Amino acid sequence: MNPVRTGPSRPLTRRRRLGWPRRVFSQVLLMQLAVATGVTVLATGLFLAPLGAQLDDQVMRRALAIAGTTASPRLAADLTAGPPSARGPVQAEAERVRTSTGAEYVVVMDVRGVRWSHPDPVQIGRRVSTDPSEALAGREVMEIDSGTLGRSARGKVPLRDADGRTVGAVSVGIEYDSVRDRLLGAIPGLLAYAGGALAAGALAAYLISRRLQRQTHDLAFSDISALLAEREAMLHGIREGVVALDRNGSVRLMNDEAQRLLGLGPEAAGRPLDEVLGRGRTADVLAGRVTGEDLVTVRGHRVLIANRMPTDDGGAVATLRDRTELEHLGRELDATRGLIDALRAQDHEHANRMHTLLGLLELEMHEEAVEFVTEVVGVHRATAEQVTEKVHDPLLAALLVGKATVAAERGVSLRIAPDSLLPDRLVDPRELATVVGNLVDNALDAAAGTPDARVGVSFRCEDRTVVLRVSDSGPGVPEERRELIFTEGWTTKALPSHGKRGLGLALVRRLAERRGGGATVAGGPGGGAEFTVVLPDALSDAPADAPADAPVVPEPAGEGR
Repeated sequence: MNPVRTGPSRPLTRRRRLGWPRRVFSQVLLMQLAVATGVTVLATGLFLAPLGAQLDDQVMRRALAIAGTTASPRLAADLTAGPPSARGPVQAEAERVRTSTGAEYVVVMDVRGVRWSHPDPVQIGRRVSTDPSEALAGREVMEIDSGTLGRSARGKVPLRDADGRTVGAVSVGIEYDSVRDRLLGAIPGLLAYAGGALAAGALAAYLISRRLQRQTHDLAFSDISALLAEREAMLHGIREGVVALDRNGSVRLMNDEAQRLLGLGPEAAGRPLDEVLGRGRTADVLAGRVTGEDLVTVRGHRVLIANRMPTDDGGAVATLRDRTELEHLGRELDATRGLIDALRAQDHEHANRMHTLLGLLELEMHEEAVEFVTEVVGVHRATAEQVTEKVHDPLLAALLVGKATVAAERGVSLRIAPDSLLPDRLVDPRELATVVGNLVDNALDAAAGTPDARVGVSFRCEDRTVVLRVSDSGPGVPEERRELIFTEGWTTKALPSHGKRGLGLALVRRLAERRGGGATVAGGPGGGAEFTVVLPDALSDAPADAPADAPVVPEPAGEGR
């Protein structure tokens, strides 16, 4: 069975539909060409419309001027000297004027309207074909009318004798076809100028459209609209702050997350960056005065990571990530590792003590074993009692006991000043724990390895203000660096496990300044350095022995809590 054969297969082709182009370049070019063509045609029409009237007026005035020059008293004397004649002086003068001026005719008439001159001598002695009453009445006349010689532009003036009496009139006509020829002759030149202007406009439109094509990357208007909508959705949907700057350093764009991280509002758009953020490291990083990748800065109590990318127009786009929680976790990890190291050392020491105790018991030295255990337990108990006696807040007390244990393992003596007293009515214990933890850690790092290594902590309460002092026996801080050490990112230590340093002291100062206080450093009384932090309104008004059902003082609603 033979298969059924079909006709030859033809590739399917898609018909290109003619219509309005999609590209911005093509649309703008067509619109500009349409505008340029329309303006050229309109300008040409507006120029040609009054041109005919202007030419008519010029020719009529020319005819009037010729008639006025011809109407002389001598011609009036010749007119009254005898009857009209084709060989008379009036005809001779009129033909001379007509020939010299190029007029179509020069007609001299008497008060009856009878011609005394005419290009056709046969017409001499006959009455004129048009009404001469206005000219004979002493008025000048300009008109375009038809006569025996056809349509012409005419000028008529009265003819007066030496005594000023009107004895006739002079009518001069210029062929109207010459006016039309002048008008038609002007059109090609005008169209040439219009065509040149249109060509220049088309070239300018093309160049502008090409520039627009490069700037819009040859996109369609619908693509640009879609990109704008996607950009708005992306900027306001991502959890990273985005700040766009123009070439002058002013804020061009700031998404919601950037406003939250920097503590700004929509009114920041269009204002200079330094005016919006104020002087400081954050403004320097975003403005590009500090270069690098993953730059750390502190804004308020937030730790931010910033990256900046320049744009082709001279501006830049900066991204911000909130590293506050990660920084806290990193510090807790460092503290945990330090505590593990301390516990490992304590494990060895505990094993040594247990071996010592076992030996005393095997030697039946029971009294010496009791004294040994009492001494070991008493040291740790004394440290805990010393802290809890002066620091009534449980969070701060636990922190200082732990720091004392770590200090002991590092060979540093941590002491609470005898006159210290911190009541259990802190508004935000975690905030003060951050300040104390950073300062004590720095003091332990500075004092470790020095002779008679020691760290001192002092609390003093003045009404609702807490004044904290932390001193150490380290090398101290040179006077020229006492402000520099509070700058974000400045450090002399090796990088920790979380990869960033130089934030602790900057965060301490920001926390203090947020409450209206401050943080300073000076030389310690026995050498080393002494840090002083003043925290106004850190204590509540509730008494320390308030009952359990007393209202709780709310914590301040700081950002990033």
